[in-house]
Amino acid sequence: MSHIDFSFDPNWMDTLTAPFMTNAFLAGLCIAFAAGVMGYFTIARHSTFAAHALAHIGLPGATGAVLLGLPVSLGLGAFALGGALVIGALGKRVSEREIATGTVLAFATGLGLFFARLSSSASQQMQSILFGSILTITDAQIVGFAIFDAVLLAVLAVIYRPLLFSSLDEQVAQAKGVPIGWMNVAFMAIMAGVITIAVPAVGTLLIFALVITPAAAANILAASPLKAMVVSGVICLVSIWGGLLLASMFPAPPSFVIVTISTLIWAGARAFDALRRR
Repeated sequence: MSHIDFSFDPNWMDTLTAPFMTNAFLAGLCIAFAAGVMGYFTIARHSTFAAHALAHIGLPGATGAVLLGLPVSLGLGAFALGGALVIGALGKRVSEREIATGTVLAFATGLGLFFARLSSSASQQMQSILFGSILTITDAQIVGFAIFDAVLLAVLAVIYRPLLFSSLDEQVAQAKGVPIGWMNVAFMAIMAGVITIAVPAVGTLLIFALVITPAAAANILAASPLKAMVVSGVICLVSIWGGLLLASMFPAPPSFVIVTISTLIWAGARAFDALRRR
């Protein structure tokens, strides 16, 4: 049995101030903004399964990109967006979205494993794709994340009210003339972008902890949609930055620590809510 040493690293400040850590912290800021906002809409629209599935739908794109010698994020984003558009177009109602999501997810997962078998380099990349590698974020990726956040902010400024209305009460929104089909497609397309920038931090398997768990805790702690989005973003940022800080002090994978902090905050919010209701 191998010995696992979780002893404190006295030189953790050197690690914390390294250039790759700076990129990781900046990436965390960009991811927290996007995940915090869209996490709220994901829960309000009862689309948590779809959000989780999009990360796995992007898996064949990531492994296929490695196979073709293209950037992993490019393939991941293309497949996630394609899957999002299919799910958004086919799933007019929640029940339909569940069926469409499951079908696309099953096919994409099988295709991803097939691509991984075709290339040894793709197989070697599988661990970072599945579990994330936030410490390898490049300057170019940071720029891409920042641009995505700016685009997200601009799009939400235009569709915020109809998207929120259709998320909270789809039937009433449809009766009032809100284009539900277009809102579904827009939401899924934006979520595909959020997944694409969040996967490098925690991977496809742990994405739930950044997109859904902080938003779930925020819904308990905040009364209004806008406050819930802000609180969700703060929780996501605390999870990422706290995970990076602890990972520099102790030899633990950053993605594991990030997910643990996010989960503990959610559990704390649940406990607080239970005490408040007594």
